[in-house]
Amino acid sequence: MVTLPPDEQHRSRMRRKKALVTRRRARATEDRGVLLVHTGNGKGKSCAAFGMVARALGHGLQVAVVQFVKADPATGEAMFFRRFPEVDYYLSGEGFTWETQNREQDSEGAQRGWCAAQRILSDPAYHLVVLDELNIALKYGYLSLKQVISTLQARPPGQHVVVTGRGARPELIALADTVTEMRAVKHAFQAGVRAQKGIER
Repeated sequence: MVTLPPDEQHRSRMRRKKALVTRRRARATEDRGVLLVHTGNGKGKSCAAFGMVARALGHGLQVAVVQFVKADPATGEAMFFRRFPEVDYYLSGEGFTWETQNREQDSEGAQRGWCAAQRILSDPAYHLVVLDELNIALKYGYLSLKQVISTLQARPPGQHVVVTGRGARPELIALADTVTEMRAVKHAFQAGVRAQKGIER
């Protein structure tokens, strides 16, 4: 058995990989809006969604963000993305559920956010829609899952939607085109480090 030099082994592997990627790209011919779900107990769900907002802005696309549960207008993402006329930004939460401890109040906040979301999800002018922490509103039953699914299915064909939050419902996962589950491995908070500007807020 002949062993190739390391450089040639690498080139051979990359040639095979390129051929595989080329075949996959040739099969991917459809252009349409996609539904993405970011869920799991690890950090990064909203961060990934806001990275996509930045990417969309780079292409000159119109974006809408509706934040459920969250109520702080002074987070880094809210202060930054509100500077852009291409971004419509809505805060509909009353604060984290363990802080409010008021189901009726939390439900009313979610309903306000969903009213904004329904309008946005029917408007083809929006290319990317982020429904931040919608999974939490669905998990606690603040919103009708059936209505949310129906609205997402009826949205304009070119509109992309990102839904974030822990505990994504199986029905939403089944509907989604791309699902990412963030897994918690380690977090500074567990070692007593409080939320830092630019990292958690």
